[in-house]
Amino acid sequence: SHSQITRLYSRFTSLDKGENGTLSREDFQRIPELAINPLGDRIINAFFPEGEDQVNFRGFMRTLAHFRPIEDNEKSKDVNGPEPLNSRSNKLHFAFRLYDLDKDDKISRDELLQVLRMMVGVNISDEQLGSIADRTIQEADQDGDSAISFTEFVKVLEKVDVEQKMSIRFLH
Repeated sequence: SHSQITRLYSRFTSLDKGENGTLSREDFQRIPELAINPLGDRIINAFFPEGEDQVNFRGFMRTLAHFRPIEDNEKSKDVNGPEPLNSRSNKLHFAFRLYDLDKDDKISRDELLQVLRMMVGVNISDEQLGSIADRTIQEADQDGDSAISFTEFVKVLEKVDVEQKMSIRFLH
């Protein structure tokens, strides 16, 4: 809605310390919730297209749209129209890309270990983390390539309420 966009723009301009109509990674790192989030850097990177170090308001809105909760009245929208950015499928793609560090459309054991390490810090030994990564891949990997494809990722999360878990009510 118009009022939501106005509030988002107000938030955008408050983050824009350079007052140049774009946000840098440093602007995002000043957001306390991202600064303390173990995946904060990965989330921040999602705002920036490949090779870019600034994001304008349109790009800011596009990325945030993934996190908009799905309202009941949206579930019956035009099935032939483009899928909204906050659809289950797009939320899953967004989450998958947080893990797929090298962008090869697979989550390898190494990538899983890196993300797990970001999430748990030094509270768990490398051996325990390796065991978690191995078990996760073993459970998810259906084609025997020792990695998790997007299809396998979706299958593992089929019973998870992604719509709720990946929603931020940042405008209420």
